[in-house]
Amino acid sequence: MSLLEEQSPIPATGEASRLAEHLFRHEAGKLVSVLTKMFGTERLQLAEDVVQEALIRAMQTWPYYGIPSNPAAWITQTAKNLALDVIRREKRFREKEPGITASVERQLENANGSEPLFFDDEIKDDRLRMMFACCHPLIPEDARVALALKTLCGLNTAEIANAFLMTEAAVAKRLTRARQRIRELRVPFESPLGAELASRLDGVEKTLYLLFNEGYKASSGENLIRAELCHEAIGLGTLLVNHSAGNRPRTHALLALMLLNAARLPGRVDGEGQILRLMDQDRLSWDQGMISRGMVHLGQSASGEELSEYHLQAGIAACHCAASDFESTDWSQILALYDQLVELDDSPVIALNRAVAVANVNGAKAGIECVETIPGRERLDRYYLLYAVLGEFEAQLDHTEAAASHFRKALQFTAVKSEHSYLLKRLRACEELSLCVAAP
Repeated sequence: MSLLEEQSPIPATGEASRLAEHLFRHEAGKLVSVLTKMFGTERLQLAEDVVQEALIRAMQTWPYYGIPSNPAAWITQTAKNLALDVIRREKRFREKEPGITASVERQLENANGSEPLFFDDEIKDDRLRMMFACCHPLIPEDARVALALKTLCGLNTAEIANAFLMTEAAVAKRLTRARQRIRELRVPFESPLGAELASRLDGVEKTLYLLFNEGYKASSGENLIRAELCHEAIGLGTLLVNHSAGNRPRTHALLALMLLNAARLPGRVDGEGQILRLMDQDRLSWDQGMISRGMVHLGQSASGEELSEYHLQAGIAACHCAASDFESTDWSQILALYDQLVELDDSPVIALNRAVAVANVNGAKAGIECVETIPGRERLDRYYLLYAVLGEFEAQLDHTEAAASHFRKALQFTAVKSEHSYLLKRLRACEELSLCVAAP
């Protein structure tokens, strides 16, 4: 029986679409890696297009014919067939078609179960290997991480733009320039070895960091949290620290940061998926096993002399995890860590987070003053959290009209349904207080 014949009951359109998207995010990187290796780096766009078409066909057919018993294999088979169709249509592949076809079949079989042979210092995970390839020094530096996030992690242009605080047009331009560079120089997408692995590690770490962040706080969609992206980044990070090239303090710090933050995911939303502030979260729901793992990696990150941004952010996360309740949070220590972090990372988002720590130590007025002096604050003009934070500060000072004004502005720039609901609730509370104060 073929894959198309082995069907589950016909699902709702939304269910099929969600499953297709979930599988696409998990299978796309592996398939693109295999197809790019077969066709060459100048055909990266073709590999992406073929995988994208497989997703589209899944979303078009599954709602009507049912979800296959092995959905991942269905997408793999569809992508393979589309790739082979391209091979057969192109004259220049005609003479080599039998050999290439057999090679593609072998590669896809390896991707679906059998273990290929690797040298000891090679990266064995398909997607992690491709991330190292995307961070090739011949690819423009500002495009390497964006290319990995788009090609291998399944993030769209809007999500990448949010991660870099850039416009979608600017991100699209970076990606186009990267692909053009790859075609012109025929950049090899093989797995690097030895010293080459180490030289590309920073880009891979940043890719995992941004992938995790998109899962921890989604930039769009129905839900604030996309836990599968967080766990995916943690899984790849674990593979990385277990490899000789990735077994270094800053990589352990990155993994510690992801584990400590992911441990708190169950407490960040209520039963209906609505945001819960840190002070309102049930800390008993935090994953203690994950916290323990995070603390172990934080300890391993302490060897050597390096103090990276991942060390400092992991330290901040550890402060939150160590506090038994909100009132016992060591905000002074958190502020001290942020003071060091802004010296290493001039991101205005980091500076905004520091302002929250300042407010918790020195009061809301000090927090507002801190926000007003953020370097490069104009980059936050369309960032909803800027206005949400200012709204909270003004509300703490009982400036309800000013708080309401900031919450209205924040509502203009949020694309996540649960965030919209939370901000609307805060806005209405401020408006009601303003009416009470104004009433005679």
